[in-house]
Amino acid sequence: MRRMRSAVVIVAAWLGACTTGAPPAGWGHRLRGDAVVLLGEVHDNAQQHQLRLAALQHAFAAGWRPAIAMEQFDREHQADIDRAQRERPGDAQHLIDAAAPSASRAGGGWNWAFYKPFVELALRYDVPLIAANLSNADAARIARGGYSAVFSEAEIGHLGLDAAVAPEVQAAQEREIDIGHCRALPRSTWPRMAQAQFARDAVMADALRRGARGGGIVLLAGNGHVRRDIGVPRWLGDARAGSFAVGYLEIADDSTPVAAFDEVVRTAVAERADPCEGFRRRAAEK
Repeated sequence: MRRMRSAVVIVAAWLGACTTGAPPAGWGHRLRGDAVVLLGEVHDNAQQHQLRLAALQHAFAAGWRPAIAMEQFDREHQADIDRAQRERPGDAQHLIDAAAPSASRAGGGWNWAFYKPFVELALRYDVPLIAANLSNADAARIARGGYSAVFSEAEIGHLGLDAAVAPEVQAAQEREIDIGHCRALPRSTWPRMAQAQFARDAVMADALRRGARGGGIVLLAGNGHVRRDIGVPRWLGDARAGSFAVGYLEIADDSTPVAAFDEVVRTAVAERADPCEGFRRRAAEK
């Protein structure tokens, strides 16, 4: 594995100028040409979305025209995205209404107030908008029945899912699943859920390879997906060497390794209810 570059921790309070159009300190120059850029997020952190949007707005204003791939759209809705653009060019809300996953999806829907500005950016500059994610339904099928429950043998090979996973990568992915589910899942479920996560990342990587086409591409996805050690970059093949991953981490996050990213932006912690309360309640009811 290519030796990882050192991550630089940037305090978001110091980066307040980003919201006024200033380039990201130290790495704004990476947003150009045929770059493959992965911008992470904590899904409910508004400040992180604002900072990412400002970085992209500055890059677009400087002339960059990458495709924008989003975790928030499942791959089977690409045709809906394309049709919505033809029906009402420039209408971001119409596109979201046509192509977004159901708000009743397992785990809840996306907060589209955070993501609509990125859709508007893609439409304003007429760059491809790519549905990058594996659906929750397909991920659940893989967790129950393995890759063949969703993919053909040829697709498994094309995505690279037939390759052996190094023990340290498997262990790191299982650790993230355990932490992400508040240590409430039985250990026996970890390998199957890790397989579903690998499939998500491989599908996103395939979307990046297909969508770049010489003009560059940006992936907007959760921090776990943009990690170089266990996320999408692992599945990029030849494109991995030229990719650039930015983790947007909250200041209280001491479990995500900063070395897993090329750069790290730290922000305040978003106000939220205890995400583990539901897990504890269900465990107490059993």
